[in-house]
Amino acid sequence: MKKKIVIPILVAIVLTACNKHSIDSQPEGKVIVDNKKYTMVASGYQWEGKNIEVNTKSSPDINELADKFKTLEVKQGDILKLEIEKNPSSTTVTRLNEDGTSDNVKIKDNKIIMPSEAGYYIYELKTTWDKGKETFIFDVNVK
Repeated sequence: MKKKIVIPILVAIVLTACNKHSIDSQPEGKVIVDNKKYTMVASGYQWEGKNIEVNTKSSPDINELADKFKTLEVKQGDILKLEIEKNPSSTTVTRLNEDGTSDNVKIKDNKIIMPSEAGYYIYELKTTWDKGKETFIFDVNVK
């Protein structure tokens, strides 16, 4: 009698574990300042899995997205580390300046250098993997 109960339970556990691993989870992006990790706001996520395709849309307004992130207080010239799950094949970083202009930011060894001028800046990371792409947003106040 016990064997009849145990075998279906084991089968259910194995199937559940296999099913969880076949669905890809959305990668997270973190920015690291003074050894503290902050999760960036994700936007425009697209992913193709084995039997699933995911497309999410979010606000096209970068300022609204930045409002969802707790602005980091950093110093001029500070180095911030970027940590993005699933090792993207490419990452481009754009900085939106207070005056509405934008600049491409050099990323080296997953690190970026903060501007030498004080002010408020929004950073947009466009990441790409062979299975999809995602945009991450965070903002800083440079003192």
